[in-house]
Amino acid sequence: MQTTSTYKILVVDDDPDIVELLHYNLTKEGYEVEQAENGKKAIDTAVAFKPDVILMDVMMPVLDGIAACRQLREMPEFRQTHIIFLTARAEEFSEVAAFEAGADDFITKPIKPRALLSRLAAYARRDAQQEGLDEVIEIAGLRIDRTSYAVYKGDEKIILPKKEFELLAFLAAKPNKVFSRDELLNNVWGTDVYVIARTVDVHIRKVREKIGEEYIRTIKGVGYKFNTD
Repeated sequence: MQTTSTYKILVVDDDPDIVELLHYNLTKEGYEVEQAENGKKAIDTAVAFKPDVILMDVMMPVLDGIAACRQLREMPEFRQTHIIFLTARAEEFSEVAAFEAGADDFITKPIKPRALLSRLAAYARRDAQQEGLDEVIEIAGLRIDRTSYAVYKGDEKIILPKKEFELLAFLAAKPNKVFSRDELLNNVWGTDVYVIARTVDVHIRKVREKIGEEYIRTIKGVGYKFNTD
């Protein structure tokens, strides 16, 4: 687990005042920070900088944040990178679009530095908790390897984005136990991270598309379970 001083954060926003605010607060906290003013520059900078966290605006010129996130998630080296969207658009459809693109979190403007720093610390705690779990789960024909964030189904290797993988691993660690959406949000995203309950549905659907429909069962009116029946 990296310490704050070794964490690399890429700030992506076309508003120089926001970039300056975030750069000041993050470097003061001990983070190593780079910046970009649009999605295209963000991708180029990410390849060279290799950030642990990307804080990215949604509405930007040249290439918006949603499109940039999709492109980053297609690159193996950024499938586990935390991507947090920054936006003034608080409508639910914007948040769903962000998670569809592969975002981990969603923060509305105006940004409160203390709240943002708390959010980043929450990710660090979640990462630390993951270290104490079994490295490999073998169940129902799947092999879930926490060290490589890979899922093996027979001879097929399936790479999932970070939150999709953590959601699958959490459910598989307690097969046939039903979890509500709120329980999944608290255990996978953490209590310090605000996301809507529909986020779980989006991630479950994307996991099913990649590993098969049969592994995660919907319990109507309750939630989800990893199915071994």
